[in-house]
Amino acid sequence: MTKISERSFETIENPASSPLKVPDQFGASVEKGKKVTEAFLKFASGAEATQKMLPPILETTSLFGNELWGKTIAALQADAEASFSHLQALLGANSPSQILELQSTFLSKRVETSLQHAKEVRVLSSRAVEEISKPVKDAFDKVLTDLKAT
Repeated sequence: MTKISERSFETIENPASSPLKVPDQFGASVEKGKKVTEAFLKFASGAEATQKMLPPILETTSLFGNELWGKTIAALQADAEASFSHLQALLGANSPSQILELQSTFLSKRVETSLQHAKEVRVLSSRAVEEISKPVKDAFDKVLTDLKAT
């Protein structure tokens, strides 16, 4: 037979579940709830700010994309016209030296035009990056300001 424990029933006191500590625990829970609510409100505010920031970014990106596309099309058209004119000039050449001169002139003009187009694209791209990043930078600055204030 098994021996029944000689231990008598005793009250085991758990300090965490003491009736005297219930108000303190309730107050701590309320405080945690307030902190969670504040965090959620900050998150919701940040999400709303991000949502407001996106349309100007998309609009600016579209405008600069269209401008860049227009410049590229114009450059391709000018290149095609210059190539066609060069071909006509080559067909009318009378000597090999004239062909070499036409070719040399054409290539130097094409390089010069290509460099000019690359410069325009670089300037346009720099402006686009600056304009597109402005709302993001403003929002980031606002978040940093809010964090410093807290």
